[in-house]
Amino acid sequence: MSDNALPRRGSKGISRRGFLGRTGSLIGAVTLAGHLTPATAAATAGAANPIADGARVPVLIIGTGYGGSVAALRLAQAGMDVQMVEMGMNWDTPGPDGKIFPKVTSPDYRSFWLRTRTKAPLSNFLGFPIDKDVPPYTGILDAEDFAGITVYQGRGVGGGSLVNGGMAVTPKRANFATVLPSVNADEMYDTYYPRANAGLGVGMVDPAWFDTADCYQFSRVGRKHAQRSGFAWTFVPDVYDWDYMKKEAAGTATRSALAGEILYGNNHGKKSLVQTYLAQARATGRVTISPLHKVTTVSPAAGGGYTVAIDRINTTGDTVATKTVTADRVFFAAGSVGTAKLLVKLKATGALANLNGEVGKGWGENGNVMCARANHMWDPTGKLQSTIPCSGIDNWDAGGAFAEVAPLPTGIETYASFYLSITKNPHRAEFTWNAATGRADLSWQTAWKQPSISMARTIFDKINSREGTIYRTDLFGGNRIWHDTLTYHPLGGAVLDRATDNYGRLHGYTGLYVIDGALIPGNASVNPFVTITALAERNIEKIIATDLP
Repeated sequence: MSDNALPRRGSKGISRRGFLGRTGSLIGAVTLAGHLTPATAAATAGAANPIADGARVPVLIIGTGYGGSVAALRLAQAGMDVQMVEMGMNWDTPGPDGKIFPKVTSPDYRSFWLRTRTKAPLSNFLGFPIDKDVPPYTGILDAEDFAGITVYQGRGVGGGSLVNGGMAVTPKRANFATVLPSVNADEMYDTYYPRANAGLGVGMVDPAWFDTADCYQFSRVGRKHAQRSGFAWTFVPDVYDWDYMKKEAAGTATRSALAGEILYGNNHGKKSLVQTYLAQARATGRVTISPLHKVTTVSPAAGGGYTVAIDRINTTGDTVATKTVTADRVFFAAGSVGTAKLLVKLKATGALANLNGEVGKGWGENGNVMCARANHMWDPTGKLQSTIPCSGIDNWDAGGAFAEVAPLPTGIETYASFYLSITKNPHRAEFTWNAATGRADLSWQTAWKQPSISMARTIFDKINSREGTIYRTDLFGGNRIWHDTLTYHPLGGAVLDRATDNYGRLHGYTGLYVIDGALIPGNASVNPFVTITALAERNIEKIIATDLP
């Protein structure tokens, strides 16, 4: 293990042995991960009244993430009966530990989608691998491997809102033309971004509380280092309940963000779609959600509408039933990857042969790259770290990077500053259907992350030079500084005004729509879910006004 893996030492340093000793609780906790069993959760993982074989429905929405949830709510409010099918579970049943979701440092069978070994984004600590064997289960986080990249996606009712850090960022208006060039910025910033922020329950940390809270010491250190190097530092909105966060810190509420919960779900304070759009949609009485239902094909029905084949799966991923339903209208909302993979399959197999040649194209990873810096001993980042990030470093205009000051919630002092960067990576990949393997391939190349690394360096090289610090190399395996083989923010694959018209209607077919992150061509310049939500609000308003009876 390289000495770069250790914290920088000041005049009163800590020995290598001493530091390793203090990590025992973390390594021990992770070593024991995976011992829980999935038996108690399996019984109620599905819907009480799932969609029936042979049903005819006015609207079928494939997926329950941001775009699908917006569509379901607005269509139901317009008087339409809506069926939603979701490949993942309905996360409403506690496991053997009495909690629905496990903490970051203790992944178990609930954590990953049908893997036999966890694949945490932070795979090592002090050079020790922390991934462990687990029983296969329809867990909450999918680490989907393609050539050159792993795409992290939420699985379950609520989609990505279950597993993200909740950073609810509206792009700078000056950058919007590069994000969605065919969309009128005035209507987005005057109407649809405000509507999305209200619907998602977006709020901001109290700056005065932030300045004194132990759980945000890591973020204050990030602020100090950024500002001393001449970078703009900013608070970032989030969908966490900040009043609840204060109660967690005061010891008057059950800890959730302060108990290491986020990557595999959050048990209390976070406002996922289950608490916002989906709750409102269900309250209309017109929306039914069928979990553990996977759409395999969509094709025109002889009597109009579309025939949709669906596999019902169990919690080990086995198909236990097959269904065929007919829908007058189908909304693809399975996320950038899910929607793009399904559409290229449908085009290539002839089920929807009239889809145009833009299907599958324009996919990007929002320029995601991660790194960490080893601070001096006089710059501790705190044992207690909230899993909810609330600040970032902005060098977008000068260097092409925005860096989220991220937590490293290990429960011990690490003297590390951890970052997730979003960059102006120009590369775009394409999904294509591989008939030989029966799956969709992605053309992304690992070497395409080099622009992201160079852009992130415009921030962190300068901070390291100013502070006399170095990069950590012990977090991602192989003595690496950069985690450049992942994304949390997949975008594109059915780009607006290319694969679809300017409101998400798929070219070649009436009554087929895309309404998720597949519409955004590869980069949102910020965390993308507010933009996905706002675009869905815009598009569904138009569709309801012009397409529905």
